[in-house]
Amino acid sequence: MKPVLKIDRMSLAALAFAAVVLGAGLPAASAMAGECPADQVTEDGMKPGPMMPKGVSDSVVKTIDLSSKGEAWKGSMLRMRKLVVQPGGIVPWHSHEMRPANILIISGSITEYSSTCKVPILHKKGEVTAEFGHLSHWWKNNGKASAVLYSSDILSPEMHTDDAAM
Repeated sequence: MKPVLKIDRMSLAALAFAAVVLGAGLPAASAMAGECPADQVTEDGMKPGPMMPKGVSDSVVKTIDLSSKGEAWKGSMLRMRKLVVQPGGIVPWHSHEMRPANILIISGSITEYSSTCKVPILHKKGEVTAEFGHLSHWWKNNGKASAVLYSSDILSPEMHTDDAAM
């Protein structure tokens, strides 16, 4: 008898994200994103920036309802989005206290202005950045080409609004 391979929804989501990475021609073990220099890390870094998006398109690629994983996950969604940020474009100030996310930079570059760093952080093609906890930030494309990002995040039930778009 042949063994049967069983894949749960979370593993399937991880495989889908890997397919995006490989399909984009990036190495499977992408480099870690640009990080805040150790001597610039702080709890009182960049102040709130722009509150409205500019020159950015945000489209949902796929969502998974996590309710089947148990009561703690009821109403939560795993979401993957594609963001295209034009030169000069802005992803507005937002928090990750309640919404963990991983961002993969597919092309171009983008600068992060973070509440946990005294200086801007440049993220380049092929890098991945993890966003969670006591972090608020905004992003700006200071380059001459569009920046394409894929974002995977978990939305709690109270975040199923347009406010969770960024």
